[in-house]
Amino acid sequence: MAFLKQFQVEEIKEKLVNDASRLGKLYKAKKSEYQHLSVDHSLVDGYLKEGWETEGKPLKTKTKIRKSKIHSKKFEDDIWCQFYNLGYRTLNFDENFILPFSKNEEDKKQIDIIAVNDETILLVECKSSEKLKKAPSFKDEFDVLGHRINGFKKALKQIFGSDKKIKYIFATRNLRINTDSEDLKRLENTNSLYYNNNTYEYVNNLIKNYKNASFYQFLGLVFKNEIINLNKIEIPAVNGKMGMKDYFMFSIEPSLLLKMGFILHRTRANESEFPTYQRLLVPSRLKGITKFIDDGGYFPNSIIINFNTKKNKIKFEPHSKNGISNSRTGMLKIPNAYGIAYIIDGQHRVYGYANSEYVDTNTIPVVAFNGLDSIEQLEIFMDINQNQKAVSPSLRLDLEEDLYWDSDRADSRLKALRSSIIKKLGNSESSPLFNKISVGEDKAILTFKPFTTALANSGLLPSAKGNKYNEDSLVGSLYDTNNQDHNQEMNRAKAKIVDYIIHCYDFVEQNYPKIYNRDKYFIVSNRGTFAFISLVGDLNKFETEKNDLNKNTKSSDRFETIKPYLKSLFDNLSKLSAEEEEKQLTLLGAGADTKWLRYFQTFVNTAHPEYNPPELIDWKERQNEVYQSDGRKYIKEVERFMKKRILKNLKILFKDNWELEIETIQSACQLRANAENKKNYKDGINKRVEWTEMFSITDYKVLLEKYWSKKPEPMIDDFITFEKTFSIDIGLGKNKKDVLKWISYFNSYRNQLAHEGSKNKGINKKEVGELKTIYDHFFNKN
Repeated sequence: MAFLKQFQVEEIKEKLVNDASRLGKLYKAKKSEYQHLSVDHSLVDGYLKEGWETEGKPLKTKTKIRKSKIHSKKFEDDIWCQFYNLGYRTLNFDENFILPFSKNEEDKKQIDIIAVNDETILLVECKSSEKLKKAPSFKDEFDVLGHRINGFKKALKQIFGSDKKIKYIFATRNLRINTDSEDLKRLENTNSLYYNNNTYEYVNNLIKNYKNASFYQFLGLVFKNEIINLNKIEIPAVNGKMGMKDYFMFSIEPSLLLKMGFILHRTRANESEFPTYQRLLVPSRLKGITKFIDDGGYFPNSIIINFNTKKNKIKFEPHSKNGISNSRTGMLKIPNAYGIAYIIDGQHRVYGYANSEYVDTNTIPVVAFNGLDSIEQLEIFMDINQNQKAVSPSLRLDLEEDLYWDSDRADSRLKALRSSIIKKLGNSESSPLFNKISVGEDKAILTFKPFTTALANSGLLPSAKGNKYNEDSLVGSLYDTNNQDHNQEMNRAKAKIVDYIIHCYDFVEQNYPKIYNRDKYFIVSNRGTFAFISLVGDLNKFETEKNDLNKNTKSSDRFETIKPYLKSLFDNLSKLSAEEEEKQLTLLGAGADTKWLRYFQTFVNTAHPEYNPPELIDWKERQNEVYQSDGRKYIKEVERFMKKRILKNLKILFKDNWELEIETIQSACQLRANAENKKNYKDGINKRVEWTEMFSITDYKVLLEKYWSKKPEPMIDDFITFEKTFSIDIGLGKNKKDVLKWISYFNSYRNQLAHEGSKNKGINKKEVGELKTIYDHFFNKN
C-alpha cells in the first residue's frame, strides 16, 4: 500500500541524478582519491590546518585545495563508481539520500547508495574500517532490517513502479565477519546480499574482463534464483539420456540465456557454491568474438549448461514417443529467473553476444543437463578442457580438493587435503593469511603452488604412492593413516594443521611486524612461504622424535613447544645487515626457496645445536670450501690422468689411424672446439683450443667400454689394458658394467662442482671421500 505523499516522491527524486553529463562529472570526482574544493584565498590557511593541501596555481579569486578522503567516504564512492561502471545511470549524488519506510514521520533512514536501471534497484548500506579488523555486532541493526526493507520496497514501487527487482546490499570493507556468524544469518533471513572485500574485488574483475557484459553475471550474483517475471520460457527441445543423466537439446536467444545463465567462477565471492571451476574471460577474446558474430560468424557447437533447479524447477512436456529412438521431443518450460543455468562450457560464446546486434535475434544451440551436482559439473568441465590446456596450473591445484577428496587412492586424497588446507589458510578470517593467497580467480600477493610444495615437504602430512604410505614420512605427520574413515581423518588433520600454521604466522605478525608486514620479504613471499612452512613442519618432526609431541597434542601446546626455535629465527632475521639482507633477497634460481629454508635452519641450529637435521648437515658440507677445494683437486687430477692414459693406449692400439678409429667422437669434439673458438673470437679472446681438449667424461666412458680388454698385436710388454687400469670396485659387483659405474658418480660430482665460484650444488663429505677413493686408485696404489 502506497504511503508516500506526492511532495515526498518529488523530494526523493530530486536527490537522484540521471543526466549523463552530470553523472560523468560525479564519476570523475568519486573516482579520485581526494576531495577537491575551490575556496577564497583568505580561507586557505584555515583549511591547511585541517589537513588540506593546495593543488595547482591559485586562480584569480579562489585557491584549489584537496584532501585525502577518509576510508568511509572512499568506500562509498568506490561502490558508487562500481555501479556506474555496471551501467546504472540513475544514482544518488550525495550522502543525504533519505528514504522513508512507513507513513510515520520518524520512520526513515539515510541510504549510502541507491542505483536504479530499467530492471533493478539497489540500496546499499556501507560499513568500513581503515585497517582489517573483526567487525562489531550488527544485531540491533539486522533485527529491524526486515521491517525496514519491506517499507523501502513499498516506497520504491510507489516512486518507480512495481516492475523492478529490489535488493538491499550490506557492503563492508576491511571488516571480518565469519561466514557462520549469527549476524550473517540475520542478514540472509531478510534476503539481503552481503557484499564484502571479496565481492567488491570480484565485481571489479568482472567489469575489467567482461566490460558491458559484466552486468549479466552481476545480476546472477545479486538475484540468483529469483524470478524475473512469471512468464515461463517455452522452447521446443529434444530429451535424451547420457551416462544415466537426463539432458535436453534446444536453441535459445542469447538475451534469454545471458539473464538465466551464471558462471561458477573460482573466486571467494562464490564460496557458497563451491566446488566452482571457471576462469574469468579473456577480454581481447570476448571483443573478437563479438566482432566475429556481428560480421556474420556463428558457432555450430553447443553451449553446455546445467539447470540448478532446486528452487525454480524446469518442466518437460513430451510429445508422443515413437519406437525408433529413446529420444523424445517436447516442450521445455524454463522459469524466467536469474542465475538458474550454470554455464559449464561456452562462456566466451555466450558473453560474446552481450554487445552484439544479434543478441535478441540469433538462437544458439544448447545441451542442458538438469540437477547435476557441482562435482559432476566440474568433471565435465575438466574432461572438456584437459586436452586444450585451458585450465591453468594454479587452478588445477585449487581444484584438487574437489576432484580427489573422495578418491580411492591415498596419494590423491593427500593432494585434496593439501589443497583444502591452503584454501582454509587463505579464506579463514581468523588467519593472518586471510586474502593473501591467490585462490582460483582471486589474485593475491602469495601464489598457491609454494604452499602445495611446502606442505608436501613439511612432514605435517605423510607421502604416499597409490595406497602405500612412505614409512619414513609418518614420524611427525598429523594425519593418522590407521584411521580408515578417510573423510573424518582428513577433516581432523586439516583442522590441526591449519590451526598450528595459523599459530606460527600469528606469532610473526604479532611479535615481528616489521618482518611480517613487509611484502616479498622473508615470510610474506613465495619463497618465504616454502621456507617457513617447511621449517615449522620439520621442527614439529624434531620434537616428535624426542617424544615431546604426538598427533594428539593440542595446537596451542604444539606451537608453544617450537616457539623458542621461531624466536631464535626471527631475532636473527631482525638483526641482519643490509649487505646480508640484500644477498639473500637477490638469490635467483629454482633452488632459492630451499636455500632460504637452510638459511632459516642455520639460525635455529646456532641457538639450539641439538636441532641439526641431516639435510642441514648435508647443506653445510656442500657450502664447506675445504671439501669443495679437495673435490676439485681430485676431479682435475683424475680427469687429466684419464685423458693421458686413454689417448696413449689408443695411439698404441691403432697407431696413425687412431683418429679415424674414433671418428664419431673426434667429429663431436671438433664441433665443440669450433664453437669454443668462435665464442673466443667474438669475445676478443686470442685463444684457440684443439679438439683433443674437448673430450667429455661420457666420451671417455664410451672409449673404455669399446676397447675394454683390447691389446696391441703384437703385444707390448709394458702395455696395460683399460680393464686393468680403470676397474674400480665400489661394492656393486665385479663385471664390466659394475667396475665402470664409478665414472657415472665421478661425472655427477664434477657437474655439481662445475668450477670455482659456482653456485651449483656442491658435494658433501661422503662424496669427497668417494672422489678420494677414485683418486687413490690411480695415484696412491701400494
